[in-house]
Amino acid sequence: MNCSQEISTESTRSITVGDIISRKILNCPPSTPIIEAAAMMWQARCSAIVITYNQLPLGIWTEADALKLDLTEDQQAVYQAVSSVMSRPVKSIEQHATLEKAERLLQLEQIRHLLVIDQDAQPVGLLSQSDLIRAQGVEHDLLLRNISTLLKRPLVILEAHLSLNQAIKRLREVGVDAAAVFYADDAPYGIFTERDFLKTIATQCTSACVGEVASRPLVMQPDHLSLMQARTIFDQQGFRHLGITGAGGKLVGILSFSEILTGIDHRHVDDLRNALRERRIALEHSQENLHLAQQVIRASRDGIMVTDARGFIQSVNPAFTRITGYSAEESIGNTPALLKSGRHDAAFYQQMWSAVHSDGYWAGEVWNRRKNGEIYPEWLSINVIRNHEGEITKLAAILSDITDRKKSEEQIKNLAFYDVLTGLPNRRLFNDRLTVAIANAHRHDHLLGIVFIDLDLFKRINDTLGHGAGDQLLVEVARRIQREMREGDTAARMGGDEFTLLLQEIEDADAAVAMVHRIIGAIAKPITLANNTLYITASIGISIYPHDGNNSETLIRNADTAMYRAKDDGRNSYQLYTATMNATSLEHLAMESNLRKAIKEREFTLHYQAKVLAESGRITGVEALIRWQHAELGYIAPALFIPLAENIGLIPELGDWVLETAINQCRDWIGKGLGEFRIAVNVSARQLIQPEFSERLIGMLQQARVEPRYLELELTESAVMERPHEVIPMLTALKSHGIHISIDDFGTGYSNFGYLKRLPIDKLKIDLSFIRDVPTNRDDAELVAAMIAMAHKLRLSVIAEGVENRQQIDFLKQHHCDELQGYFITRPLPAKSIEPLLIAGTFALDR
Repeated sequence: MNCSQEISTESTRSITVGDIISRKILNCPPSTPIIEAAAMMWQARCSAIVITYNQLPLGIWTEADALKLDLTEDQQAVYQAVSSVMSRPVKSIEQHATLEKAERLLQLEQIRHLLVIDQDAQPVGLLSQSDLIRAQGVEHDLLLRNISTLLKRPLVILEAHLSLNQAIKRLREVGVDAAAVFYADDAPYGIFTERDFLKTIATQCTSACVGEVASRPLVMQPDHLSLMQARTIFDQQGFRHLGITGAGGKLVGILSFSEILTGIDHRHVDDLRNALRERRIALEHSQENLHLAQQVIRASRDGIMVTDARGFIQSVNPAFTRITGYSAEESIGNTPALLKSGRHDAAFYQQMWSAVHSDGYWAGEVWNRRKNGEIYPEWLSINVIRNHEGEITKLAAILSDITDRKKSEEQIKNLAFYDVLTGLPNRRLFNDRLTVAIANAHRHDHLLGIVFIDLDLFKRINDTLGHGAGDQLLVEVARRIQREMREGDTAARMGGDEFTLLLQEIEDADAAVAMVHRIIGAIAKPITLANNTLYITASIGISIYPHDGNNSETLIRNADTAMYRAKDDGRNSYQLYTATMNATSLEHLAMESNLRKAIKEREFTLHYQAKVLAESGRITGVEALIRWQHAELGYIAPALFIPLAENIGLIPELGDWVLETAINQCRDWIGKGLGEFRIAVNVSARQLIQPEFSERLIGMLQQARVEPRYLELELTESAVMERPHEVIPMLTALKSHGIHISIDDFGTGYSNFGYLKRLPIDKLKIDLSFIRDVPTNRDDAELVAAMIAMAHKLRLSVIAEGVENRQQIDFLKQHHCDELQGYFITRPLPAKSIEPLLIAGTFALDR
């Protein structure tokens, strides 16, 4: 039996009863005469009929049941109802049951038929012993056994002249379903079976002798025939009984088809099945493993090469061809030497093969050459394969192309030491080079120059044009800086818009200054980005080794300090470091510490300066101004600590305190019955762009129960123009609540009246620098008059700050300025000190 037969045999174990039955059930009602039921069975070549009532099975009548009829005294018995002779109840089995279960049930009940039902107990077919014999996977047992092993029942031979009744009586007495019929010595035997008797009933031939109704001839087979051969004859000839001959051809028995099933040695069958299954499973696993190994080798992204013990290539996989360029045909029969790159000497290969033979394994990095001549890096591992005697029979090599890994390692190295955007050395590499340069300068008594570059107002470009444009600008600036550098010097990007330069072996500070001049000029040239022409400037600080420090940290810090001095001096310039700068930096640090402490401990107070109508002197409101009285340093001017608070990120916290304090003071004055007035509070750009600033401000007013119309926000033009897309919608929302909006210090920023039309503002405050010299300075006077006139055309009111004398008041009244503020009216005063003036409600401008 081949493997496919074994698999087929094993697969029958999973076949169910429903898989082998016919879905047609021969049935009749209980009142059907026996003769009609027999005729139906004979025509259908069916060995059983199911008696049903209202589609429910009541019983079954089979060919075996027909033998129970006694026609000796009553030939009319064949006309009685079939229900009187049927077997009941009908034994059934579920259609999903196994064949083994069906076989056991037939043997247990000693019946030949089972009604097959579905999950709802509805009949779906009929199962017979013959069906089981054909479907059972017992071919191996049938092949190993011959017919003689089943010949255990007595042989019945009937004389041909016997009546049908006598023949049936004889079959019943012996308990068999078939008998041989003897005609004469020189004539072949016939056979009389249950089916032959059924035919006599169906054809009304019950009065004939047995020889007339028997089937002829009886097919004979020797007793040494295998049961498998017998089953094949049954299937091919379509009958169910064989005559069995012994020595000399003598008839020794009759074998029925159903006896094959009852005679099977199921224990032997199960043992044989298990043995065959285990062998088949082992073979399948072996084949699967071999197939899997082949698939893995073919699918592997690593090249695989197998050689014999002498090193001649026997097989390669597709990845080997893809990596090396050599096909299987070009490789097989060659040695791995065809891949040699020439980069390794003989000692390298000697050490490699020595390790392979001594350790059975070697792995390492190798440079090999592809078929096209390209040399590439490869990770190679070699393993020996031995036979049962321990002899090396083959060598298996696995090779991986690590070109991409090498590139990645180089990229990682670049990421560690170079700036991704500009390609310049980063802070880490710059510090390394500076440390080496300082040691070299110390050894040879050279000077070094450290240059710290910061681009001016770079944040405005990022905010206006986007970070993409900002990145392009940084790349272009880096290119311009590098173009001015000497060979051997280093330019690095420290982060953001900051660059540093290392100038080695300079003669003096003037050499560093000359270099810086060239760089300032290169950076200042216009740059076109996204259809915008930009003009960028830089603030630069310079420190010199060893005068300004003898280590990298000190030199960089001092160059940074000098750069900030350049920014303070107006930008677009450079500064050399001096000790005075360092002292100033220390003062800034001390101021920063004091400022943080002052915010935490509430060391600030608010003073208020009155505003009046220019025509009548009526007080319209006050401006809240922050003051800081330090316990040790005394009074510190806002011009000193406000910029510092902005630089270190404290202005939002400080600004919120001012707003909350001013609003609460406004509530107190309203409670005292003061007239209509507003408190004006300065708001910085950093406050405006804070998340939820407007919601927080409205919350302060609601908590203090102060109507928004009592509050006026003063902000500079630059605070609006730096982030117009964010600030304008927020100001519009605040104005819709009733808060007044003023532009402070007008004239010192953009001073763009065209743009002012788009802003949700109520008032312009002319900066005191323009008011100071009017009316004596003609230019200032004309400029202030124009500002007032233009503001009125835009339906904005105007307030002049810094009013200090009668001449200024007369000039401003003449040109219809709406409000005045300055020392002529009152200096900024604490709340209690200015309260009497507010209660009075007016100020005499003609005094």
